[in-house]
Amino acid sequence: MDITVFGIGYVGLVQAAVLADVGHNVMCVDVDAEKVQRLNQGIIPIFEPGLEELVKENHTAGRIIFTTDAAAAVKFGQIIISAVGTPPGEDGSADLKYVISVAETIAGEMEEHKIIVSKSTVPVGTCDMVRRRVADLLSERGRPDLTFDVVSNPEFLKEGSAVADCMRPDRIIVGTQSEESEQVMRELYAPFNRNHEKIIVMDIRSAEFTKYAANCMLATKISFINEMASLAEQLGVDIEEVRKGIGSDPRIGYHFIYPGAGYGGSCFPKDVRALIKTAEGVNFDARMLKAVEERNDRQKYVLFDKAYKHFNGDLKGKRFALWGLAFKPNTDDMREAPSRVLMEELWREGASVSAYDPEAMQECQSIYGQRNDLMLCGTKEAALRDADALVIVTEWKNFKAPSFEMIRQSLKNPVIFDGRNLYNPKVVARYGLQYYSIGRMAA
Repeated sequence: MDITVFGIGYVGLVQAAVLADVGHNVMCVDVDAEKVQRLNQGIIPIFEPGLEELVKENHTAGRIIFTTDAAAAVKFGQIIISAVGTPPGEDGSADLKYVISVAETIAGEMEEHKIIVSKSTVPVGTCDMVRRRVADLLSERGRPDLTFDVVSNPEFLKEGSAVADCMRPDRIIVGTQSEESEQVMRELYAPFNRNHEKIIVMDIRSAEFTKYAANCMLATKISFINEMASLAEQLGVDIEEVRKGIGSDPRIGYHFIYPGAGYGGSCFPKDVRALIKTAEGVNFDARMLKAVEERNDRQKYVLFDKAYKHFNGDLKGKRFALWGLAFKPNTDDMREAPSRVLMEELWREGASVSAYDPEAMQECQSIYGQRNDLMLCGTKEAALRDADALVIVTEWKNFKAPSFEMIRQSLKNPVIFDGRNLYNPKVVARYGLQYYSIGRMAA
């Protein structure tokens, strides 16, 4: 099939590469000429395991093309996937200007039947809005005879495993009332639907809502366990034992109940806020979602609070070694990362930071630039040297089994603040290190 993808961001590029890899012909279009040029040179704008090889292989084979020519892109695809960003507006609601812009481009250039697929995370009713806008512009063009359909097909990718998620999806949600569009979408996703039936067809508005409900449910589990961890600390309870106890219940499960320093990234914070705004739009008080957001915002200060208390409020002149900058492992994404809140609070108190992250160093540099109180180090060991304390912010694999003896010898003060509960407190204590974690009892 010939497929056009508008938007070569995280979702668009991964989806395009995976579709091309199974044999579809994909044309990707973006307004960012520099990004398109770099992609045509084999330079991938984001870090995602497996993505670079996938893009290069299929680009060399001619199955994926990158362009800024929107007219050619509209002509190319029988299916046009809209995967542009929906950034939060000042009030937290999803900004749909890029979504509408794509719809207007399609309406201005199409000359035959098109299936417009909404892949972006959009509020309920967006596909209806797109349908109306395209129909209006076709009428203005004098081409009301041109037919089209709009389908909701939300993505469920996890940063750090997006390629695998796309190749082996848990479910494929298709929102449509058109039997013809349903059959086309089934053909599109047939290579990913062979093991067992993964396609779930529903009405468009329900499909749009499913994406938000899924992300908000996961965010709720995270905020819940973080709240339990804070309470556990007050009650002398080890949250790790509690996690095992409740996770063994299949109704709860072990996923997304790891206490930490709060969630970040491009999805959960934005989508929780957007659904709260959607609820306000229909005069519904989304109390639970507000509590989820409030708990997460507060959780991002937990590491700073522990450090502030440990050093009796005197952080001026102290240097903190940070292991991890990205909001999660296997990505370079620092959007709404807990590390940012921690660093900015430390700087406000006159402390400095020496940081190491396997992938997010360049991103950190682009966000904060050159600062006298920020040193980006080439190794995790280098970040430790002469620091007053170690703070673990991201659970990268190579942080999980360190030399505690080396840590103790490198630090001025033998103390670790662990925002991801990576270590056994009893083991750490044997090396003469003071250990603060999230909701765990000290050794």
